[in-house]
Amino acid sequence: MTRSVWLKADDAVGDWEARKRRITAGLEAGVDWVLVDESDVERVRELGSVNVAAFRSGGDVHVMDAEESETAEPDAVVIGKKGEGDGTVDLPEDFSGSADLSALRREDETPTGAYIRILDEYYEAFAEEAAAEADYTVVVGEDWTIIPLENLIARIGEETDLIAGVQSAEEARTAFETLEIGADAVLLDSDDPDTIRETVAVRDRSEREHLDLGWATVTEIAQTGSADRVCVDTGSLMDHDEGMLVGSMSRGLFFVHAETAESPYVASRPFRVNAGAVHAYVRTPDGGTKYLSELESGDEVQLVDTEGNTREAIVGRVKIESRPMFRVEAETADGDRVATLLQNAETIKVRTREGRKAVTDLEAGDEVLLYYEAVARHFGEAVEERIIEK
Repeated sequence: MTRSVWLKADDAVGDWEARKRRITAGLEAGVDWVLVDESDVERVRELGSVNVAAFRSGGDVHVMDAEESETAEPDAVVIGKKGEGDGTVDLPEDFSGSADLSALRREDETPTGAYIRILDEYYEAFAEEAAAEADYTVVVGEDWTIIPLENLIARIGEETDLIAGVQSAEEARTAFETLEIGADAVLLDSDDPDTIRETVAVRDRSEREHLDLGWATVTEIAQTGSADRVCVDTGSLMDHDEGMLVGSMSRGLFFVHAETAESPYVASRPFRVNAGAVHAYVRTPDGGTKYLSELESGDEVQLVDTEGNTREAIVGRVKIESRPMFRVEAETADGDRVATLLQNAETIKVRTREGRKAVTDLEAGDEVLLYYEAVARHFGEAVEERIIEK
């Protein structure tokens, strides 16, 4: 499931300058959607690239703003503000007579969203009805509790994206984790740039993979001559315990540290992993692999720390040069032997039981950190097939 963060920035936030500050903070943090009034759509487009959803109501919304702003089509139309959804208009006893539901049905081109404040159980039932008509269903609890969200997650299928209204990153985390399935998205109502950034970070963490890394015993390390070596320079600064997973065999990928450590011979380059020879695999955020030789600027690679926590990084540059190499072979607890080629240089470090260790100092018997999965791969995708790699 791909999670997303929506940012509420309609007239309830304040005047245009107040709304603009909130939207700008959202763009800088990396929100996925901005929810505004229709009259602000063009203004948001001018601020930056983001999906724009717009409230559409029968009321007289932003008459002054509408005169100043050109008409622009939103990416989604949201029904419910100043209507039945937010309690301005009473819900009908029979939902077949609902004006909001009728408005959702009339929108046949632009994706639609339903906006509902969960004031009581009757509004919960109304949200279920709206979900059958809307591409997006936004539910906002007055006293934020998990129970209404649990009910809706359990009852609403995949016909709509369920979006939970939140006011903090902690509420967003809970929304994404409720019933283990979680909401598809959150609608954040906050001016605080830190809260907006933290909520986006919660979104990112909720989608990231956690890997079970293990230890393998080095059985051989030998000089092999020169090969075309690949340095992967990313657009991210890595921490001291981060690196990439690379290896000659896709089933066993060695943890190679980023060049975060200072050396008497060269300055640290915390954006770089000296990853090995061109033939080697590197793990990608989708759980697949790529050959190091395939990487180019703009591609995504997976960063991992020594605890198995992962994140994504964009490749900024790939440097391929002929360098002397070591062949490192290690044996897993199950007796499987895997190997990789790493440059013969003291700046290339792997993780051992004792901590970081330069490949030039590795010895048989050392235990190194790696990611092992007993699968074969075809064009980077795991397949159930017998493939021999040695």
